Amino acid sequence: MVADCYLAGVSTRRMDKLVKTLGIDSLSKSQVSRMAADLDQIVAEFRHRPLGEAGPFTFVAADALTMKVREGGRVVSAVVLVATGVNADGRREVLGLQVATSETGPAWNTFLADLVARGLTGVRLVTSDAHPGLKDAIAANLPGAAWQRCRTHYAANLMSVTPKNMWPAVKAMLHSVYDQPDAPAVAAQFDRLIDYVDDRLPDVAEHLGAAREDILAFTGFPEGLWQQIWSNNPNERLNREIRRRTDSVGIFPTRDAITRLVGAVLAEQTDEWAEGRRYLGLDILAKSRLTIVTNDDTLEKEELPALTA
Repeated sequence: MVADCYLAGVSTRRMDKLVKTLGIDSLSKSQVSRMAADLDQIVAEFRHRPLGEAGPFTFVAADALTMKVREGGRVVSAVVLVATGVNADGRREVLGLQVATSETGPAWNTFLADLVARGLTGVRLVTSDAHPGLKDAIAANLPGAAWQRCRTHYAANLMSVTPKNMWPAVKAMLHSVYDQPDAPAVAAQFDRLIDYVDDRLPDVAEHLGAAREDILAFTGFPEGLWQQIWSNNPNERLNREIRRRTDSVGIFPTRDAITRLVGAVLAEQTDEWAEGRRYLGLDILAKSRLTIVTNDDTLEKEELPALTA
């Protein structure tokens, strides 16, 4: 019962009141943690499960959350690296998680290498924000996969270099890029955005030009997929659920405790996705060829593996 309450995000104070009705005088945080250790085997099996049978995972999203943990007598920050993917059945899965000291290139490289070792294959696109080192880790571990810079995070980055009085106009034009019906129209509207800011806001124009390939990577895939792959918003909803469960803990006693609770939440979420409706339709995933549209050329990708219902 205590383990279930712990997973549900019930605070120690509320749990203490609950167990008093069962004749237990008090319940400390350390006692709760020891009782919740029953989750460790479930989480370990989930984290280390083979990924090969469920693949290929054509689309992957990666994100990180910061947690507080007590180490060496001090409260320090740690990050939880999380990756989700869309499997061969069109359903989402949490592929893995890893607790690291900070979000760095080596940390992402170790995390992605573990996913590949467990059977992650067939990745065509990884969506994430632009943390340093992540793009290099993707290139090193997932050769051939494109990188989509999350449109939501990019908008925040662009806002930081845009004068406040000009941001509403720039934001509206940026959003209009994503409203276009096909890849050529997206490219043309992006050109119009560049033309609009070129003379007025040269720093903004430079920022947009440098990010063009990364924020428009989604146009290399069928239009029916765009809303699912051009941002990390679906993972943000997952992050909010993790926060809801972990806020009652506040400061974790160890990194293992972070892995235990977050891992159990993610395992539970993966089970719910498996029972729910498909994230992507098989008819879209099963298109025999993908094209990548660049400024000057259209390059055909090799055929995707056939998918069946």
